[in-house]
Amino acid sequence: MQNPSFQKRRAAMLAILLGAAAPSLFAQTTRDWPTQPVRIVVPFQAGSATDLITRQIGIGLSKEYGQTFVVENRPGAAAMIGSEAAARAPGDGYTLLMSGPASMVTNRFLYKKLSYDPDAFEKVAVVAYTPNILLSSPDLPFKTLPEMIAYAKANPGKLTYASFGAGTTSHMAGEMLKALAGIDIVHVPYKGAGDAIPALLSGQVSMYFDTIMTGLPYVKAGKLRALGVSNSKRSPMAPDIPTIAEQGYPGYDIAPWYGIVAPKGTPADVVNKLNVSINKLLKDPGFREKLAATGAEPRGGSVADFSAMVGAEIPRTEKLVKQSGISLQ
Repeated sequence: MQNPSFQKRRAAMLAILLGAAAPSLFAQTTRDWPTQPVRIVVPFQAGSATDLITRQIGIGLSKEYGQTFVVENRPGAAAMIGSEAAARAPGDGYTLLMSGPASMVTNRFLYKKLSYDPDAFEKVAVVAYTPNILLSSPDLPFKTLPEMIAYAKANPGKLTYASFGAGTTSHMAGEMLKALAGIDIVHVPYKGAGDAIPALLSGQVSMYFDTIMTGLPYVKAGKLRALGVSNSKRSPMAPDIPTIAEQGYPGYDIAPWYGIVAPKGTPADVVNKLNVSINKLLKDPGFREKLAATGAEPRGGSVADFSAMVGAEIPRTEKLVKQSGISLQ
């Protein structure tokens, strides 16, 4: 029978050996990631722009790693339901979130209490962005953005603009234009393009910040006018439509973006591995063509670039929300 002192020494030695092995086993696990299916939570409904882009990313990553990347739609509450589900998941690399301005930036200023922490994520990579265009009815007495600004100044409070929801990027685009141009136009929120476009076509509202994918066909058909593109560069889909910035409002740059994030604590090796893969995918001509079909333009960049982008948007959005007086809860 072994004496107690020998048993204690053996237990101590075993603990040391296990402790030394743990980092090696962990490194092995992250190096081999993924060894099982990965879910990408989408905080919007199936068929939305976010959903379509995420599915293309999932297909590309599945081919890259030989593991299934499953899209899980968790819509509702301004992206909070899906964001909360992802934030509470283990940081093991097997849950990701396709985030955007609502989940990472805007919600923190619109709601007094969030069900998740917008900062409780590891940034992975910005995938793409979708330009918005400011649409107007051809029946109104202006054809260009400068003419609209002049009309709005001469008729404060008369013009209205629709968005696809209070606090959305299309709403913030209107608030930014109001602030930079010094005009008084009235916000009218809708649930999406399915409601806002008919309202604009029927004359219920004067203007609408819509995604270029859904709005451009109406411009080409002559049913609506395009006054300007919301981000800093002209869109390849409509190179003849000038940006709002180049029409006298430098610094005007706002558009919905889509970025992959992971729960806090996800290993840096996994985050960096994903970042490299996503950037590689964004350079693939076939993938870029599929993105273009959704109206999105590839973005990419490093983890640091993603963090810097969000960091720059936070104070700007806070200022816009305060100026607009929005409060949803």
